Amino acid sequence: MRQVSAFLMVCCLVVAGVAPAVGAAAVDTTADPATTVNGGAGLAGQETANDSTNGSANDSCARDGTRTVTLLTYNDIQTAAARDGDFPRLVQLVGERRAAHDNPVVVAGAGDQVGPHPLSPVSQWRAPTAVLNLLQPDADVIGNHEFDYGLAEVSNFTAESEFPWLATNLVNSSTGESFDGTQEYEIVERDGVRIGFIGLVDYGATYGKTNIDFAAEGITLQNFTEDGPATAERLKAEEDVDVVVALAHTGIPEAEELANADDGAIDVIAVGDDELYYPPQETSDTVITEGLARAQFLGELNLTVDTDANDVTSWEGRLIQTNTSGVEKNASASDIINGYRANASLDTNVTYSTVPLDATFATNYHEESNYGNLVTDAMRDEANADVAITNAGGIRSDGVYGPGNITGGDIFSTLPFANTLVTVELTGAELKAALASQVVTLESETGQSFGEEISQQSSGVRFEWVPHEDADPQIRDVYVNANGPDEPADWQALDEDATYAVAVNSFMANGGSSYPLENATRISESGQLLAEVVIDYLEPRETVSPEVEGRMQRVDTTLDAATAELDGNGKVVLRFDAPGDLTDVNAGTFVLATPDNETVSAEQVTANGNSLVVRFDDAAVSDLVDSGESKLDLYGEYDSSEFEFVYFDAARLNADVTVTDTTDDAGEGDDGDDGDDGEENDGSDESDGTEDGNDADDSDDAGDSEDAEDGSNDAESSMPAYQIDVAAGEVIETLGDDEDDFYGAQDRLLQATTVLADGTVTGSYTVPDGTVTESLAGCEVTYDAVGYDADTGDVTLTVSVSEDADCAGVTLTLAGYELPGDDTTFVRANADDQELLDHETVTLDAGDSELVTVDLDGDDESSDD
Repeated sequence: MRQVSAFLMVCCLVVAGVAPAVGAAAVDTTADPATTVNGGAGLAGQETANDSTNGSANDSCARDGTRTVTLLTYNDIQTAAARDGDFPRLVQLVGERRAAHDNPVVVAGAGDQVGPHPLSPVSQWRAPTAVLNLLQPDADVIGNHEFDYGLAEVSNFTAESEFPWLATNLVNSSTGESFDGTQEYEIVERDGVRIGFIGLVDYGATYGKTNIDFAAEGITLQNFTEDGPATAERLKAEEDVDVVVALAHTGIPEAEELANADDGAIDVIAVGDDELYYPPQETSDTVITEGLARAQFLGELNLTVDTDANDVTSWEGRLIQTNTSGVEKNASASDIINGYRANASLDTNVTYSTVPLDATFATNYHEESNYGNLVTDAMRDEANADVAITNAGGIRSDGVYGPGNITGGDIFSTLPFANTLVTVELTGAELKAALASQVVTLESETGQSFGEEISQQSSGVRFEWVPHEDADPQIRDVYVNANGPDEPADWQALDEDATYAVAVNSFMANGGSSYPLENATRISESGQLLAEVVIDYLEPRETVSPEVEGRMQRVDTTLDAATAELDGNGKVVLRFDAPGDLTDVNAGTFVLATPDNETVSAEQVTANGNSLVVRFDDAAVSDLVDSGESKLDLYGEYDSSEFEFVYFDAARLNADVTVTDTTDDAGEGDDGDDGDDGEENDGSDESDGTEDGNDADDSDDAGDSEDAEDGSNDAESSMPAYQIDVAAGEVIETLGDDEDDFYGAQDRLLQATTVLADGTVTGSYTVPDGTVTESLAGCEVTYDAVGYDADTGDVTLTVSVSEDADCAGVTLTLAGYELPGDDTTFVRANADDQELLDHETVTLDAGDSELVTVDLDGDDESSDD
């Protein structure tokens, strides 16, 4: 697309009402597709603008050598070829848009039209080809899914097509000419305007997504960024072509590379392969557009052409959403599709799903999906294999099915390829390599465009994957289930030297999707289509309810291992050095997990400076583990200052946690119950404390409570007890027992908790709401006990000041005192004798939070922060 004279531009803009070309803009995939068009006009307004200019541009500017040409484009029909829905509507819409324009109209596709689709078992390429003939395109490009039926079938469906299939840069190695059934280019002349089409593919759409060894078949893939511009230049220089349209089955990023490599000969690039919603916009003076996939959109470009200069001078364009366009389905297209559907019994119910089955690309490429679990469970069951894996690209339709009846057509829509079930034998090391072959790192080109990906679904195996270039290994902590998919799991650590039966599909077994399986020993080849395997698995089941089970755990950051002991009482507190890139935590995502993904959620997560503290309920953790030593995993998400995520919202951390259960040693008695009761009233509840504080004025009752009586037994009397205070202001050196002056008449004390040296909570005291006023300047203070470590004597709390408070410089002190004699709970009369062991003082502004730790062993000198 080259520049022309200002006079010519003005003529076309004024008379034809065409907007001038604009620079490329960022793609907004969240915008409403029905209303987003070039320049921001609404769809209804754009429809009027298009129709109002029809017939005027050619007549008014003909003497100046200008014409208006309309280009209609589509891409990646795929599974829509098997449904009586958007594809018949697309046929009708193309016919109506042709009729709406008086100027020349051309139609072209950007590849992946004849596959994959669920009618493949009964029609292969025949159903989509028959419907495409009704649509009457001027050209289409060979995409990777045009090879779904094998290289030999390309010449068959191209012979049945009433339009040319292009493969400009995929050529016969011996002659340099187009390979059998394809053309290098196509030239269409309409009303004196010559439009040239070229068809381009890249490595990812050939070698990367098919099992065909093109070199062995005598076919060479030439560089599309070199061959495309060179062919376009030749068409304009030697064939007097006015407009060159590149049908590029490459994806948008590669189309932008093509535009940047071109010197103005390529005017439009209609894109397929990555299936993005990409309304027309310019890159390097070339218009690029893509209409998602599955006949959901029709692209429409009105091009103002200078036939004297063989160039496009301006354009306007949009994407029209098929199912909201108001057109009816084309009856002939519907008849073709429904005829094949009847032969394939696609409308028969096979089961009922109580949950939505997620067959979307976004989920299946990036993480575990419940539908991926169902598919691989069926594969493992049918093959009686240890493990089953399927590639993410093998699950199609990009839809969600259910809750409700699931039909055979639904299964074939999601598994439309002619892939069959194959079982291979792999060592544990080879299994890890196969899993690792699908990890897409965040730092890679694909990762920068689409985010971290695991790109597969699995059954019978659990593992962690680390999607970063510097990770070694990227697949770790692998477990294999020794039992079948419908039996209680028996997870065993992977033995890299042992052999495992692994069920895969035939595409993968032949090395597809870069799986290193081509030379693997084949145990069995069922010849059964993968869709049939799943249908056979579902039919005996009246209902299914597959879940996400933690089979593939993403890990961006690894923390040092931690240990914990538990006796069923109190809290389990895990302390870590915080990741250097951590800016905030998503507390609700932190869990401890067993190898089979039984989990318990954290009660509290606190990150402060270089520390990360995660607290769990002791009794809840006890339910996860057996007596003795157990291995658990900590997982949690956090905001990162280092990673810029594309798909995921946050970084995910992991730490190995070894838990020793001493419940049997601790015994079952009142001590544990008392500890729980004390903890329930330890002031860590973020309420106003009024229930605990109702007896605040009778504080002697705290010392005479049931906790105190229980705490005075012989077992406890020989164990030190401590009082932990949170108070406003500086540390209180001498507590005193004067009721009238105790803690400054309660003007400063916020919370007091007493614990034994083993961490057992024996009593608590909180000041009623409203009794602490002036020293806090009206600020609401939240304080929450994170935990007490009996081994180190460290007690940790978080203290926070409310965000909306109009205050600053709130001083809070956490102090630890040793109780005198045999006291195990606070007794006011003994306050004079309590020894101050350690304290930390913090000053907070509104919205601030601080993690505060003091040492009750008294090893550290008292200090102020």
